[in-house]
Amino acid sequence: MTQHRSDPGCKKVDDEDDVQEWVDQVMATVAAEVRRRRKELGWSAQDLADKCEEIGHPIPRNVIANMESGRRSNLPLVDVIVLAEALNTPPICLVYPVGYVDDVQRLPLQHPTTSLDALRRFTGEETDLGTDDDMLRYFRAHHAAEEQLRKARRDEDHARYHAETAPNADRKAEALRSQARAAEAADDAASHLRRIRAFIQEEGVTPPSLWPDVATAIDSSGSDPETTEENDL
Repeated sequence: MTQHRSDPGCKKVDDEDDVQEWVDQVMATVAAEVRRRRKELGWSAQDLADKCEEIGHPIPRNVIANMESGRRSNLPLVDVIVLAEALNTPPICLVYPVGYVDDVQRLPLQHPTTSLDALRRFTGEETDLGTDDDMLRYFRAHHAAEEQLRKARRDEDHARYHAETAPNADRKAEALRSQARAAEAADDAASHLRRIRAFIQEEGVTPPSLWPDVATAIDSSGSDPETTEENDL
């Protein structure tokens, strides 16, 4: 006789069934997305196997076929990483195929959520219950600040060129104003980037390497950045 949730003593059995069902669903989602992307590229299972071998982690054709048909009993993380690389897609998009699967069950014993919400949770873009990772936040802020600085410096160079080649005084004055705004934006971005790097160093972690065109500006500052406030990171 099949037990139900309301039956005495059945919770553990049902929970175990739910967990296994969730595992099967995750594997089925990955397998379906591998198959969809493989066919989208016009590849056979052998073509995909050959590509995996080129990458350096062979996944035989029969293993791929068994995975896609649901006959494979496990799916190692390393295989997901290599399959994603072979299919030219982020590994996370095999697990949570945004746009191709509406709802997914992010964890066993939980209600389904959208693929996008699950993906954002997995990548750390969306956190709750105090699970925010400071170092992840610092490194993302570092990347954004570095890009802002590079853009501001490009804008400054562009405006400087227009000022030097302006056909009349009005155009030159307009270009000089643009140059001044870009220079101010570059200074702000550089200051912000130094502050982020200081926070990272205070945690005993080595900050990310800088682009050569940014390193000189960041390293040339003789003052120590203020690290007492981090709310704006």
